[in-house]
Order: sequence, then C-alpha cells, then structure tokens
Amino acid sequence: MHALQYELTLPADHDMRIVRDRVARRGHLLDAWPGLGVKAYLVRERGVHGSPVNQYAPFYLWNTVEGMNAFLWGGGFQGIADDFGRPPARQWTGLAYEEGVAADAPAVVAVRHRRPVPDGVPVGEVAEEAVRECGRPAAADGAVLAAAAVDTARWEPVHVSLWRHDAPEADGEVFQVLHLSAPERDRLPRGRQW
Repeated sequence: MHALQYELTLPADHDMRIVRDRVARRGHLLDAWPGLGVKAYLVRERGVHGSPVNQYAPFYLWNTVEGMNAFLWGGGFQGIADDFGRPPARQWTGLAYEEGVAADAPAVVAVRHRRPVPDGVPVGEVAEEAVRECGRPAAADGAVLAAAAVDTARWEPVHVSLWRHDAPEADGEVFQVLHLSAPERDRLPRGRQW
C-alpha cells in the first residue's frame, strides 16, 4: 500500500463552492481507476472544525505503484496541474490499514495526524505503534476506515481515518469528505504491511 497527498492552500476569501463544484463534476473520474484503493476528496474551510485555512487536499491509498504512476504520469494528475498549478505530492509507504466498524457508511469527515519520529527512538518501535494506533480509530463508533503510513525522507508517520459523522474520535486536522472513490478498496491489505 502506498499513500499520496497533495495540498492546495487557497486564499482566505476563496469561494470553496468552486472546489465543491469541481469535485461534483469530476470526482467520479477515479471511481474505476486501476490500482486505486481509495481516494478521499478532502477540503478544509477556514473556521470550520478549527481550520485556519481553505484547502483542497485529496488523500489516496494505492494498491499498486503502477496505478499511482499511471495517475501521476498518465493524465489524471494533469487536471490538477492545469487548474491549480503543479503542487508537491507527498508519498508515504504503507504501515497498516483497517476497515472501520462503520465501513459500509459514507464518509463525512477525515482526520489526518502527522508527527515526526523523535531522534533516538528506534524506528521499529514507531512502526509498531503506528499499527496499534491504526487499529484504535478503526474500532471506534462511526469509523469508516483507518490507515497509517510513513514518509522515510522525513521519518514522519501519517495517520488518516474516515468517519461517518462529524465528531471523530481521533486527534488531528479535520477535513470534510466531498467524495470517495474506492474502486479497489476491498483489495487494500489489512493490518500490518510487513
């Protein structure tokens, strides 16, 4: 499993209906993308759920590198670059994935939590803790799914969970989920990824 996310931080007075309309028109285009486990079309609006910014920040879980590369180099990502400029795309190696207790419910919000691995802490311990942390939100009321991954260039784990309600039982930045493309969600490997 591979995770990918890019963030488009927009002006404070940006009309977020533009992003919502774009997702409504184009979100379905990845509903059958080969190699894609999940794409959550995420937004943060200034003043909503404590967000200091307006932001469009889709988050992807890929089953295959080929699917991710086909998206990045084969045209799917070009639409973002054409409309907003080419943002940096962060990539993480998968550590864990779990279906939530509300796996069949539509996702309403997502929570993302990132933190660097402190110096001197064995990275294996951090990875094992990430697996345990992935299981906690997945078992909570209203959880749709939870994933953990790590950016080894920064030694920074990321935890992402999707929820069927807007009162998630997880700490981090809260995003609204505008659409969920999940063509190969059932193929995402469960549990620990090594």
